Amino acid sequence: MFNKLKQFKDLRDEAKKLQNTLSQETLHHDEMGGKLNIVIDGNLEVLSLDISEELLAPTEKQKLEKGIGDLVNGAIKKMQRKVAMKMQKESGMDLSSLLKKDKE
Repeated sequence: MFNKLKQFKDLRDEAKKLQNTLSQETLHHDEMGGKLNIVIDGNLEVLSLDISEELLAPTEKQKLEKGIGDLVNGAIKKMQRKVAMKMQKESGMDLSSLLKKDKE
Protein backbone atom coordinates (compact mmCIF):
# COMPACT_ATOMS: atom_id res chain seq x y z
CA MET A 1 0.00 0.00 0.00
CA PHE A 2 2.82 2.41 0.87
CA ASN A 3 4.40 1.65 -2.50
CA LYS A 4 1.21 2.78 -4.25
CA LEU A 5 1.15 5.97 -2.19
CA LYS A 6 4.76 6.70 -3.11
CA GLN A 7 3.94 6.11 -6.80
CA PHE A 8 0.99 8.49 -6.53
CA LYS A 9 3.16 11.15 -4.85
CA ASP A 10 5.85 10.72 -7.51
CA LEU A 11 3.24 11.04 -10.27
CA ARG A 12 1.78 14.15 -8.64
CA ASP A 13 5.26 15.68 -8.32
CA GLU A 14 5.97 14.97 -11.99
CA ALA A 15 2.64 16.56 -12.98
CA LYS A 16 3.48 19.70 -10.97
CA LYS A 17 6.93 19.84 -12.54
CA LEU A 18 5.42 19.50 -16.02
CA GLN A 19 2.83 22.20 -15.29
CA ASN A 20 5.57 24.58 -14.14
CA THR A 21 7.61 23.79 -17.25
CA LEU A 22 4.61 24.39 -19.51
CA SER A 23 3.80 27.69 -17.84
CA GLN A 24 7.22 28.89 -19.05
CA GLU A 25 6.28 28.21 -22.71
CA THR A 26 4.76 31.09 -24.64
CA LEU A 27 3.29 31.31 -28.10
CA HIS A 28 2.31 34.26 -30.31
CA HIS A 29 -0.52 33.89 -32.83
CA ASP A 30 -2.12 36.46 -35.11
CA GLU A 31 -5.16 36.63 -37.37
CA MET A 32 -6.64 39.05 -39.88
CA GLY A 33 -3.29 40.07 -41.26
CA GLY A 34 -1.86 40.94 -37.87
CA LYS A 35 -4.81 43.08 -36.77
CA LEU A 36 -5.50 40.60 -33.94
CA ASN A 37 -2.62 39.28 -31.83
CA ILE A 38 -2.54 36.98 -28.83
CA VAL A 39 0.17 35.55 -26.59
CA ILE A 40 -0.66 32.48 -24.49
CA ASP A 41 1.33 30.28 -22.15
CA GLY A 42 1.54 26.49 -21.97
CA ASN A 43 -1.34 26.41 -19.50
CA LEU A 44 -3.48 28.07 -22.22
CA GLU A 45 -3.77 31.31 -20.26
CA VAL A 46 -3.92 34.53 -22.26
CA LEU A 47 -0.92 36.70 -21.45
CA SER A 48 -1.75 39.50 -23.87
CA LEU A 49 -4.32 40.42 -26.49
CA ASP A 50 -3.91 43.22 -29.00
CA ILE A 51 -6.75 44.46 -31.24
CA SER A 52 -6.15 46.97 -34.01
CA GLU A 53 -8.18 50.14 -33.50
CA GLU A 54 -9.75 49.86 -36.94
CA LEU A 55 -11.54 46.69 -35.78
CA LEU A 56 -13.15 48.52 -32.87
CA ALA A 57 -15.60 50.42 -35.10
CA PRO A 58 -19.23 49.40 -34.50
CA THR A 59 -19.53 48.33 -38.13
CA GLU A 60 -16.72 45.79 -37.59
CA LYS A 61 -18.42 44.00 -34.65
CA GLN A 62 -19.20 40.70 -36.44
CA LYS A 63 -15.79 40.60 -38.13
CA LEU A 64 -14.11 41.23 -34.76
CA GLU A 65 -16.12 38.53 -32.97
CA LYS A 66 -15.28 35.92 -35.61
CA GLY A 67 -11.67 37.05 -35.69
CA ILE A 68 -11.25 36.72 -31.93
CA GLY A 69 -12.75 33.22 -32.02
CA ASP A 70 -10.36 32.21 -34.81
CA LEU A 71 -7.46 33.85 -32.98
CA VAL A 72 -8.04 32.01 -29.70
CA ASN A 73 -8.78 28.66 -31.35
CA GLY A 74 -5.71 28.92 -33.57
CA ALA A 75 -3.46 29.80 -30.64
CA ILE A 76 -4.79 26.91 -28.55
CA LYS A 77 -4.25 24.39 -31.36
CA LYS A 78 -0.69 25.63 -31.95
CA MET A 79 0.12 25.48 -28.23
CA GLN A 80 -1.36 21.98 -27.91
CA ARG A 81 0.93 20.77 -30.69
CA LYS A 82 3.91 22.57 -29.13
CA VAL A 83 3.19 21.01 -25.72
CA ALA A 84 2.71 17.54 -27.23
CA MET A 85 6.05 17.83 -29.02
CA LYS A 86 7.77 18.94 -25.81
CA MET A 87 6.17 16.11 -23.82
CA GLN A 88 7.15 13.59 -26.48
CA LYS A 89 10.74 14.85 -26.46
CA GLU A 90 11.03 14.82 -22.67
CA SER A 91 9.15 11.60 -21.94
CA GLY A 92 9.91 9.55 -25.03
CA MET A 93 6.20 8.71 -25.37
CA ASP A 94 4.71 8.37 -28.84
CA LEU A 95 2.28 11.27 -29.13
CA SER A 96 2.18 11.33 -32.93
CA SER A 97 -1.62 11.24 -32.98
CA LEU A 98 -1.67 14.54 -31.04
CA LEU A 99 0.87 16.11 -33.38
CA LYS A 100 -1.13 15.57 -36.59
CA LYS A 101 -2.70 18.70 -38.00
CA ASP A 102 -6.48 18.92 -37.96
CA LYS A 103 -8.19 18.05 -41.22
CA GLU A 104 -10.75 20.85 -40.97
